[in-house]
Amino acid sequence: MDLSSPPTLPVAQAPAAPASSLLMRPVAAALGRAGLAEAAAAFGSELCELLGCARASVGLLEDGVLRLAGSSHPAELQPGQPGATALLDAMQEALDQQQVVAWPAGPEHITLAHRQLAAAGAACSIPLVDGTRVLGAVTLERAAPAFTAAEMTALADLSRLAGPVFDLKQQLALPWHRRVRHDLRERLARPSRRRLAIAGAIALVAAALAIPVPWRVSAPARLEGSVQRAVVAATDGFLQQANVRPGDRVQAGQVLAQLNSQDLELERRRRESELRQHENAYRAAQSRADRAQMVAFQAKAAEAQALLSLVETQLQRARIEAPFDGIVIKGDLSQTLGAPVQRGEVLMVLAPNDSFRLILEVDEADVGAIRPGQRGELALAAQPDRTLAFTTRRIVPVAATAEGRNFFEVEAALQEALPQLRPGLSGVAKVDAGWRPLGWLLAHRGIDWLRLAWWKVTPW
Repeated sequence: MDLSSPPTLPVAQAPAAPASSLLMRPVAAALGRAGLAEAAAAFGSELCELLGCARASVGLLEDGVLRLAGSSHPAELQPGQPGATALLDAMQEALDQQQVVAWPAGPEHITLAHRQLAAAGAACSIPLVDGTRVLGAVTLERAAPAFTAAEMTALADLSRLAGPVFDLKQQLALPWHRRVRHDLRERLARPSRRRLAIAGAIALVAAALAIPVPWRVSAPARLEGSVQRAVVAATDGFLQQANVRPGDRVQAGQVLAQLNSQDLELERRRRESELRQHENAYRAAQSRADRAQMVAFQAKAAEAQALLSLVETQLQRARIEAPFDGIVIKGDLSQTLGAPVQRGEVLMVLAPNDSFRLILEVDEADVGAIRPGQRGELALAAQPDRTLAFTTRRIVPVAATAEGRNFFEVEAALQEALPQLRPGLSGVAKVDAGWRPLGWLLAHRGIDWLRLAWWKVTPW
């Protein structure tokens, strides 16, 4: 339906002004509907029946913006269409002048928007009020005749009755948080209440800041094996074979790597040959009963045996074996096959499978709150959805520096060991350090910084 040319009603003369008892019909219709749009539609329909109008619409202010709440013909008023825009302009025209505006009307009113809305018909807008508050406007449209003074007076009285009703409907239609905000805004409108609310809010905040809450010292943490064993080269040689890499689990006695042993094999054969020669010479001297030669060859045979035992030991050490069940955490030898190694060089580092220790890097500002025996929880980066309980054991008394900060290492023991744990995992640990007021927790770092800065700048 085109609002620029509203439908013509078969009305020959102006309807009589409704009696005061009939003014309650639109209000009762609005009260009988649950939603805001339904209440506005029922209110408009009753007005159309009483005054012979083609359409009656209700607009309400929401955060200072006028919006259509409902109409007797809602299908004709879609948001953004020219008809809806013209209707809102007419309502706003009445709100700006804060009085009833109608077209046709006398020269004392500004009626540009109403003239455009009514076209060849008549239009009238009445502000909706609740006491001194302006809530919105009601606009009525009909083909003919013009609205009389008696009708406009009756509509003004009706707006005072309908204003509180639509205000209540609008509040009930808002989300709960907006209703609370609106209620607070109304309650704080008076200066006396505003001062009381501010004093109450300050008292509430002060009381909240004094409530003791748990204090948990947070620090970066990492997992290490409880024992870390370095596997070193027992002799000089060349790396011939590497059987494991970091991350592999090994068993005690498993061969981890093999050094080239060809030279040692030749040395062992030479020592075995020397030992057999000295033993044969000893038996020949024994058969001749030559005691001097017997003693000499016996000593040489013992020396050859000792050298042979040394070579066999070196051959055994060429096989690098795992000293216990564990996991390789350092030392990838697969890329250095054939490289020379020196005696005492660290080839690999092993850690136990199921025994870990936790190292916390506690900031120097918080280390004073840490004691052995305190409990805490650890969240690993690999498993942030699960926390592990631990107990602090000892504090390393020497500070360390990394990434521009000073910290102390605190050793802790996990209360449970999971199969997914690996040495080297990192995360964030929180240690229970007692109870402190909420205000102290929020401000103690800033206060400590200010104290230190003041101490630095003061000359005394």
